[in-house]
Amino acid sequence: MSQQQPRRPQPDQSRDHEDPIKYGDVFNVTGELASKPVAPLDAAAMQSAETTVLGQTRRSGPAAVMQSAADVNRRAGVVRHDRTDVTGDEGVTVTKSTAGGESWITEAVEGQVVGQYIQPEAPGDTTPEASFITDPITVGEALEAAALSAADKPIEQSDAAAIQAAERRATGCNETLPGCVAAEAQSAATRNSRTMRSEDKTTLSDVLSDASRMLPRDKVVSREDADRVVAAEMRNNPDMRTTPGGVAASMAAAARVNENPTI
Repeated sequence: MSQQQPRRPQPDQSRDHEDPIKYGDVFNVTGELASKPVAPLDAAAMQSAETTVLGQTRRSGPAAVMQSAADVNRRAGVVRHDRTDVTGDEGVTVTKSTAGGESWITEAVEGQVVGQYIQPEAPGDTTPEASFITDPITVGEALEAAALSAADKPIEQSDAAAIQAAERRATGCNETLPGCVAAEAQSAATRNSRTMRSEDKTTLSDVLSDASRMLPRDKVVSREDADRVVAAEMRNNPDMRTTPGGVAASMAAAARVNENPTI
């Protein structure tokens, strides 16, 4: 295996200000993907995937490169902040595998590898089991991952519904508990619907950054938990879709990791 090194977007005075930074500008990819602009929601989805598998966004990794490119594109007005350009079943993925006694991380967009490297051994991880097995991810941790990967997204009714479904799966209670994360999310969605300026709206990071502490009870994310949250988010979205890097996406990623902790 060879390590793939993404290229951070650099200022280019010769670039037309309306020409977006595309995947082919920063990654060694081909075909239709190479000509697609890097969009904010795609970057958020990769951040969510990295956070779920690695516990954090890797400095100078594909997620960081995509975020830099997406920021440039957004400031130039050549991409929309609420639209994704990545399609297909693969989407963005981060997977872990073992080869030659080492733990390899592979990051891909639409099935094309954009980053591949050996995962550094964490302090104290001295056994093979410690190196290759990921601790199960809880509902609270999945919600906090969404707070990182879709941090600036204003909370809408679809987000509040997904958070409510996640809380109910964690607590086993079918009612919204006062003072907990679902109640706060619903209040935020209601306020945001009456707020004109985007900068005044409450975001996912405002509500979910301390989700684990706010949940009276937590549990490891299962496939059924993720399915319930995905369904809730889609039902309450006029476009019948989930947000890349959002609550449903983070829960689904957590469920995949929990089902295959050595991947």
